[in-house]
Amino acid sequence: MFSSRWLLVLLAIAGLGLQTKLWLSDDGYRKTVKLRTAVADQRSLNEFLRERNAALDAEVINLKQGDDAAEERARTDLGMIGKHETFYQVVPVADATG
Repeated sequence: MFSSRWLLVLLAIAGLGLQTKLWLSDDGYRKTVKLRTAVADQRSLNEFLRERNAALDAEVINLKQGDDAAEERARTDLGMIGKHETFYQVVPVADATG
């Protein structure tokens, strides 16, 4: 039958074959590294989005609770002026040499 030497050689070849598949195949170590990188990138994106959502939530609460925030938003974003206010627009003088 087989001697222990042949059995050892056969086990070594099988071990090398499995190691080769682990390190060189697309489903092996390289895919694991790519997936870990993708997970880390997604976690950082999630943290950024979580912070942005918290800021937006705070702004929504502020707009719902106070008229001052809504008024400020109307002034800056929509160019609105108040009922008892006067709007002045300063236009620079055109250069006569040009």
